[in-house]
Amino acid sequence: MDIEIVIRNAQVIDGTGGPPLAADLGIRGDRIVAIGAVAPEPGQTVIDAAGKAVAPGFIDVHTHDDRALLSTPDMAMKVSQGVTTVVVGNCGISLAPLAPGGAPPKPLDLIGDRSDYRYPTFAAYLDALDRNPPALNAACLCGHTTLRAGAMDALDRAATADEIAAMRGRLAEALEAGSIGLSTGLGYPTAEPAPTSEVKALAELLKPAGALHTTHMRDESEHVMEALDEAFDIGRSAGVPVIISHHKTAGHANFGRSRETLKKIDRAMATQPVGLDAYPYIAASTVLDPKFLRMAERVFVTWSKGAPEQTGRDLADIAKEWGVDALTAVARLQPAGAVYFTMDEGDVRRILSYPHTMIGSDGLPHDSHPHPRLWGTFPRVLGHYCREEKLFPLEEAVRRMTGLPAQQFRLTNRGSIAVGAYADIVVFDPATVIDRATFEAPMTPAAGIDTVIVNGRVVWRDGSGTGARPGRALRRQALQAEAARAI
Repeated sequence: MDIEIVIRNAQVIDGTGGPPLAADLGIRGDRIVAIGAVAPEPGQTVIDAAGKAVAPGFIDVHTHDDRALLSTPDMAMKVSQGVTTVVVGNCGISLAPLAPGGAPPKPLDLIGDRSDYRYPTFAAYLDALDRNPPALNAACLCGHTTLRAGAMDALDRAATADEIAAMRGRLAEALEAGSIGLSTGLGYPTAEPAPTSEVKALAELLKPAGALHTTHMRDESEHVMEALDEAFDIGRSAGVPVIISHHKTAGHANFGRSRETLKKIDRAMATQPVGLDAYPYIAASTVLDPKFLRMAERVFVTWSKGAPEQTGRDLADIAKEWGVDALTAVARLQPAGAVYFTMDEGDVRRILSYPHTMIGSDGLPHDSHPHPRLWGTFPRVLGHYCREEKLFPLEEAVRRMTGLPAQQFRLTNRGSIAVGAYADIVVFDPATVIDRATFEAPMTPAAGIDTVIVNGRVVWRDGSGTGARPGRALRRQALQAEAARAI
């Protein structure tokens, strides 16, 4: 069979949630070609996985890696966790299609500066990934706020009919180029003025293209139930799946309300396609904005152009040192980003335990001092919440990171260990895998991730990257074509 890589003595966790299988794996080119007893032959690369788990590469369904894919193509912060595919363009924020004349408005500055927004079409961005491939795969969403910034002269209002028409034209181009769907970030001031009707006018284009809608909802605190209703309404109106991004109930007054939200999501799932993702931390991270301060028990700065020397420090300490109140300090730090401790551990556990919850890091690689979720999300789920806290069995944890997201995002032949599937594989030690990134040292690689393979090539081995960059831009049309061939 001309097998090139053999993984021996594996405990295969195949991504379906089923029990482990003791087997060897054979890889040829970018595919898994054998599962069972595979005897190594001269010239083959042999990986001994004795005592290790072998799983499909993890799919990070919620990222802001649009710029990082091009600027740091080794993607060490993700492949070091076992991630082999990222979904970019979340929260209404995508690098394309936009080439602004000035600095990008908030929250677009979370992922890049003016020089990074140089792709007037979505095709131009995907072509850039083809020319400069990263170490892992990327499925790309088109952001609503990015579309607004390209079509409107001011973002503090609803779009006009002509502006909506311009946005529809750009979204149609993105879908034709291969975008997997539309994302919204209605909780941000630059998208909050958009009425539901504006989003629906764009979402109309998704069903004919076989695309989906992901949403950072309009509210994740007091009005979270109403925000869920709006998200479901958009999905029903467009006839497309809707994914609730980084689900949470933020602010002390809303601690415990995940009981209500998960019941509501359950009811919606009975009548329409709905998904959700979450990250395994009680702290959020985004732009530094006064509106978020009231919900947080602690805030620290992740980046600041107004006072870069304050990066990594608590806002309370900065304000005290400057002799000003928190709002004045926020103004002086701008533009800036922050981590906000806004969630209850009980809610985090409840949402992670919900059987339909996928795992997404929501990390911000543009930050100088990022949230540790950028480097630690997946090992934290495996090590802390699965092994130590026993929220779910290992097979279920892997399913949430592989088979479930591949199904939800229609990533054909990924997210599973099966003959014919792409050879996106992670070898890890279930007994030692753990996150080591902390809020104080957020860019520390995880422990227990042994080997990571993307499209049949090793990209991470024994604690370091190999320099291989076999990743691909996973265009939606290509996915549909593969599905048709499989049938």
